[in-house]
Amino acid sequence: MLSSSTTSISTTSDPQHVAIETYWREVHSIEEEKDGEEEEEEDERKSMDEVELEEAWLTEAGLSSLVTGLPLSDEVPPPAEVLLSTLTQKQAATVRKRLDNYNETLKKRNRQPIRDVRDIFTDPDDDSPDRCTYPDSHSHHAEPPPSRYHTTTKTIRRNTPRVRPSLPTLVFEDGLPELPSSPSKTDSPQHTRSPANTCSPTHIIQMMQVDWLLRDSPYSEGVAEHKRGKTCWDCVHFHRDNNSELRGLSCAEDLSSRDLTQLGFISHIELTTFLMALGIQTKRTRPPRCRTRDSGAFGVPLNTLLERDRKKFPGVRVPIVFQKLLYILEQTGLLTEGILRVPASAARLKYLRRELDRCYDGFDWSALRQVDAASLLKLFIRELPTPLLTHTHLSIYRSVLSIPSELHQVQALQLLILLLPEANRDILRALLSLLRKVVSHQEHNRMSLWNVSMVMAPNLFLRHHHGNKRSIAKQRDEMEEAVGGAQLIRLMIIHQDVLWTVPRFLLSQVRQMNQVSIQKQLGLSWASRRLLRKKNDKNERDQITELCEGVIRVHAPLHTKISMVVQLEEQTTARDITSRFEYENSPVQHLYEVGGNICERRLHPDCVLLDVYRVNPHCDWLIKS
Repeated sequence: MLSSSTTSISTTSDPQHVAIETYWREVHSIEEEKDGEEEEEEDERKSMDEVELEEAWLTEAGLSSLVTGLPLSDEVPPPAEVLLSTLTQKQAATVRKRLDNYNETLKKRNRQPIRDVRDIFTDPDDDSPDRCTYPDSHSHHAEPPPSRYHTTTKTIRRNTPRVRPSLPTLVFEDGLPELPSSPSKTDSPQHTRSPANTCSPTHIIQMMQVDWLLRDSPYSEGVAEHKRGKTCWDCVHFHRDNNSELRGLSCAEDLSSRDLTQLGFISHIELTTFLMALGIQTKRTRPPRCRTRDSGAFGVPLNTLLERDRKKFPGVRVPIVFQKLLYILEQTGLLTEGILRVPASAARLKYLRRELDRCYDGFDWSALRQVDAASLLKLFIRELPTPLLTHTHLSIYRSVLSIPSELHQVQALQLLILLLPEANRDILRALLSLLRKVVSHQEHNRMSLWNVSMVMAPNLFLRHHHGNKRSIAKQRDEMEEAVGGAQLIRLMIIHQDVLWTVPRFLLSQVRQMNQVSIQKQLGLSWASRRLLRKKNDKNERDQITELCEGVIRVHAPLHTKISMVVQLEEQTTARDITSRFEYENSPVQHLYEVGGNICERRLHPDCVLLDVYRVNPHCDWLIKS
């Protein structure tokens, strides 16, 4: 696959050109692995038509019943009404635009829409008290908060997701630690369990620079300066040091499955709104058909691998075979020159793959060399039945490069990663953690950030080009694809800690969804909810002053101290509480916020509890390891 233009690149000493040559060598090695094998004939990946596109978008936004017309039940509060009532004006406008486009397309095909958009977004003049203002309306009669949120009356019903399982620390026969490690678990030195949990000073500085995560306004609300062609303060100061600190923010894995599902709906709508505000066009393709396997280690769906592994190691989040490969590379490969770049021989790789598939549980890991582990790691990613970054959003990742600001690129990547299935997100996190460690040892392994990005780009973003003859234009496109994929991986390596962090505005919208759902379960009418909101707003200042003297009861059912009453101070953190329940050789303790306007959230050790108490005064406080 190496072209003549690529060959000429190797004659230069420019580091970037050398890195591009590394990309083509990786592509060439991938093609060599396929020599002699029957390749599955791929279906042509055509773009989805308008109806399919809008149906898929609304389904991923949690609004599937608006296009399916399934009968609704009043027994359980449907989450669609809850979701739509918490959207900002711009987010709700995005939903309405999708619904309008869907209905117009159906009319062109002489098909009657199941739901009219006017039934979803009603006018404020409607006589029904349960009908509220469309976001573009400037009526002064909207409920608080009038400047951001929009409520509707049409609803759908979805099954309640399962509760997130606990995450015990795993100990394998050969001492392999659980991966990936969570930043929220490792901020305190005494809680550090392995080298995988350490953060460099550069990382701490980077995390202190992203104060935009602390804001209550969505990203789509903050791109007005770019849209008007003016200077964006956040973009200009993105790489400058400041004294802002991120305290109390959660990672995606800190939330329950139900909250993660709601977070995914909002992130999906916000991402579309954000890209539209930036003027970025996205194109969605129909995923190709692919074969899957139920046994072995390669070509097996991630959920199948995890179900198999959890029979032996309950609560595991990353497939064992992937953890083993990561462990070998972290322990013996970080100082190896050319690690990840130098491939194993095609014959040996085929043999190792066959052995792993044949005896998945009895494979001799001690005989595996570093170069073998690196090649198997990349092969595992390539052989997944669906791409690690998913067919659905793979094209959107490439569209991120069209965003003019690196800050907004990072924000778009963050929203995309929050949309990943849980298993995909955990594997990507473990992979990026390894890549960061490889780069941190570049003085020994000669693998710079750009080299690592170029090597991994074909494994995550490579498009298979059929045929040996390619025009100069195609070669140019392939070169742009190589550089673009590497640039995306570079961004993900540098800003990986930010990518798993849930920004404050998303968590706030999840809380609002839960709050509206609770109100509906209590059977409160529209008028009662409005009076209740006014009463809460009227007493808000008094409540905040009283909260400074608030007292909470912390429950620890698995400890000798079953519960403890704690007087909250201004600087009381989750770590201050968990330290009271720790003893010699005890596992790491975590404080959880349970109930109220959240299903369950594991609190960051530096989270200020008074802030949580003010936002969710009716929650329970639970200690778990």
